Amino acid sequence: MKERTPLNIQVGDIVNYDLVDYEVVGKITYREHAYEWFGYQLLEGHSTIWLSAEMDDELELGIYRTIKLPVSKPFPDTLEYEGKTYHKDGEGDARVVGEGRSANVNGQSISYADYIADDETDYLSVEAWGSDTEVSHGYDIEPYDIKIIAGSH
Repeated sequence: MKERTPLNIQVGDIVNYDLVDYEVVGKITYREHAYEWFGYQLLEGHSTIWLSAEMDDELELGIYRTIKLPVSKPFPDTLEYEGKTYHKDGEGDARVVGEGRSANVNGQSISYADYIADDETDYLSVEAWGSDTEVSHGYDIEPYDIKIIAGSH
């Protein structure tokens, strides 16, 4: 069995974050041209968080929670959330591969935009899935903040 890293987590693995064991119940692989990044749906009880992982110049990890914030295309240059202003830091289109609970999105194309707060401590991620737009709020974590336990398969 391959050693698990944040870039090869599988559905059924356990991710320990902040002293809580979450089950990986969904995985989305995003591809834009030759670049890819991952979103892992982590579940503990009724609590769902998303772990994002990408290898830019170095490994970048984030924890995201879905929020209610109305956003529509074209994506605006700035967004306001909980008293902070976020500036658009990038946008594009990606094809997605979904596994586990995310299998229903397999093969779709999405439009996305990433926003960063003025203080550069947290982020908003906007994804347009057809007529639905999802917004998530997140922040960076370090690789040592999580522990990955391979599932039984």
